Amino acid sequence: MQVSEKMSSTERRSTISLASIYALRMLGMFLILPIFAIYAQTLEGGQDHTMVGLALGAYGLTQVLLQLPFGIASDKYGRKKVIYVGMLIFVIGSVVAAMGTDIVTVIIGRAIQGAGAVSAVVMALVADSTREEHRTKAMATIGGTIGVTFAVSLVAGPLLNQSIGVSGIFWMTAILAIFAMGVVKFLVPDPVSSHFHSDAETAPNKITEVLRNTQLLRLNFGAFSLHAAQMAMFVVVPFALKETSGMNENQHWLVYLPVLTVSFVMMLPAIIYGEKRAKLKPVFIGAVAIMLFAQLLFAVNIHSFWGVVSALFFYFLAFNLLEATLPSLISKMAPAASKGTAIGVHNTAQSLGIFIGAVAGGFLSESYGFSSVFIFCAVLMAFWLISAFGMKTPPSVKTKMYHVESLDVNQASVLKNAVEKMSGVEEVAVLAQEQTLIVKINNQQSVEAQAAIEQNILKLIGSK
Repeated sequence: MQVSEKMSSTERRSTISLASIYALRMLGMFLILPIFAIYAQTLEGGQDHTMVGLALGAYGLTQVLLQLPFGIASDKYGRKKVIYVGMLIFVIGSVVAAMGTDIVTVIIGRAIQGAGAVSAVVMALVADSTREEHRTKAMATIGGTIGVTFAVSLVAGPLLNQSIGVSGIFWMTAILAIFAMGVVKFLVPDPVSSHFHSDAETAPNKITEVLRNTQLLRLNFGAFSLHAAQMAMFVVVPFALKETSGMNENQHWLVYLPVLTVSFVMMLPAIIYGEKRAKLKPVFIGAVAIMLFAQLLFAVNIHSFWGVVSALFFYFLAFNLLEATLPSLISKMAPAASKGTAIGVHNTAQSLGIFIGAVAGGFLSESYGFSSVFIFCAVLMAFWLISAFGMKTPPSVKTKMYHVESLDVNQASVLKNAVEKMSGVEEVAVLAQEQTLIVKINNQQSVEAQAAIEQNILKLIGSK
């Protein structure tokens, strides 16, 4: 049995098309971040920062509530149908927000946007559309769109605001969502078969197992804290930049672009070092420490332009590191048979952080001033840093998946035992119903040793 090292044209088309859908949806969420707090001042009731925070974070709450139901519905009614429904809801939310002349209407629109919670369904469709040996690569491609979209939004948001305004951005995201529905219809191939995938979807019966895993809980608390700080920051920083620099909000991209670029370039060596040398834990702890420092720097220097710029640099350096390492750590530490559930819980923690962080940021800013927001964030980071020190060193592994035809329970057990005995294999899961073998291979072995393990696994599969 031979495994192709390259994706087929159909797999590439599916991955690229679905990545574009994911990016378009996230773009609609992120574009308003750098300019909304200032725009809200023009809305009825928008002078209250608590309401501004609620508008920024409302979509996170509805995502928390509806991500799992959408995923379950897609298993029953079909991926594409549920994506159409979710994207239509997103369009309605965007239109409501675009037409809103008061903050309450915009809050309702943002909540409806989040109710179109199709991210998990998109990942499930990716799993349907790719072979096991290429699925991790496809999911990484789509996951990577989040960071890129966030960075693009910080630059594009102010520029678009200058030409079409925030209401125009909401209209634009509605149009892009309609376009995305067309991409699903005409560019994403219909999968040959559609079924539940443990590596890509949340299994309700495994949620308790994942929640009891203390190592994953540390990472989930980190995801919550990271995204809470992200949203709290955007209640305050637009005002701080405007007040300390004299620039209007349409020019803030002149600050974000160089800071993002330099921080991204400086982040790359740390990521490479952590992965290649099995030093992810010290890199991770270092990034959390930098994030704590950035929050304290914000708190002390929020009324100084260069203080804000310096804090933004350290913030984005840490944010980029953490956004890149958290998914990798989840993948390494989650039980092989529960990876999809672990990712689902992790994403829920992110969404909850978005909501609570935005609301807390708005309330604290309104009640106690700008610095209090970053003191709150610093406290979160301090708890995260303490938690990170207690984290087990993540195993240096790579995950390989294989399709296995016609497996019954007994054959699955025999195959699992045989693969577990191979030197260099760290964990094995055989999912008979999904006809899938998942193997975590020690990544610190030589390339030749890893290749030999994979060849032996292929021989075992071929003999079944």
